[in-house]
Amino acid sequence: MRWLPSLSRRLNSLRKTSSKRTGKRKPGRPRGGKRKRATKKEVDAKDEKKRAPRAKKARVAKPQEEPEYFEDERNLEGLWKAAFPVGTEWDQLDALYEYNWDFKHLEEALEEGGFLFGKKVFLFGCTEPQLVPFKGANKILHVPAVVAVESPFPPSDKIGIASVQREVEEIIPMKTMKMDWLPYIPLENRGRQVDRMNFQIFVLGCTRRRAALRHMKEDLVKKYEYCLPYFYQPFKEDELEQSTEVQIMFPSEPPVVCEFDWEFDELEEFVDKLIEEEALPADQKDEFKEYVKVQVRAAKKANREAKDARRKAIEEMSEETKQAFQSMKFYKFYPLPSSETPDVSGVKSPFINRYYGKADQVL
Repeated sequence: MRWLPSLSRRLNSLRKTSSKRTGKRKPGRPRGGKRKRATKKEVDAKDEKKRAPRAKKARVAKPQEEPEYFEDERNLEGLWKAAFPVGTEWDQLDALYEYNWDFKHLEEALEEGGFLFGKKVFLFGCTEPQLVPFKGANKILHVPAVVAVESPFPPSDKIGIASVQREVEEIIPMKTMKMDWLPYIPLENRGRQVDRMNFQIFVLGCTRRRAALRHMKEDLVKKYEYCLPYFYQPFKEDELEQSTEVQIMFPSEPPVVCEFDWEFDELEEFVDKLIEEEALPADQKDEFKEYVKVQVRAAKKANREAKDARRKAIEEMSEETKQAFQSMKFYKFYPLPSSETPDVSGVKSPFINRYYGKADQVL
């Protein structure tokens, strides 16, 4: 029938119209319409919220720290510490370095313009127990000193070991005590290729580690405390060569300990005085006299041998070596005055040790 298609079209049209009237929309889209106008009170409150900023915590300004400046290390600043303090007790080394001792004058003497610049110099350290003032009080401490030997060759490769407690003096090679003359490289030359033949500064160093002392015999450890840098000057008579005294230690109960001068003492009178003072039993008089004579003969023989050895050494020397010994100079440096260290100006002494004698100059 012809009317069926037209009827179908009319029904579809009616469905669309009905859909528009019921207001069905796709999900998710807001419904249209006029917005409600806000009141003046609501607008003012909203503006107030916008204007009011969030309160912030007040920042406390940190005090600016002063920048800390450190002086650059000087070229020879560590030199005095590199020179091993020979004869100092091991347990005193830490106390020695507690103070910032000032040896700038030693550095200046070796740098350009100094009186030791360009010369070959051998340095060794030593310490002297002294009572010195510091911050209103007197303190007993080990005062450091550095001895500079101006010489074209090492002054000695020996170490002397002597003390009041040790009856026999020993002269042994330095290397036995792990000591040697070591070249000192200034700070500005470290890290460069340096010519080891042209070193000008040498220090007497010790390679013995303190940790190794725990495994050493006590007698060997004590030897370090009695060490003295040894030096033999063939052009100067030794004190022993000039001495006319002999040490007497007569074995009796108790032992008789005294000094006898064969040049000034008369043996008979000397013995009678000891008996009178009850230092020597009368029945040991003859035995004691014979003992003294033996000691005197031995001392005179030792003096003759020392003189002969010195004379022979001079004869065998080259002229160059003779000139070197005769021109050799010793300089003894003490720390400079400083507010950080005790005042040592009142304890300076030219005496170095029994082998070196006195310094030519104390600084």
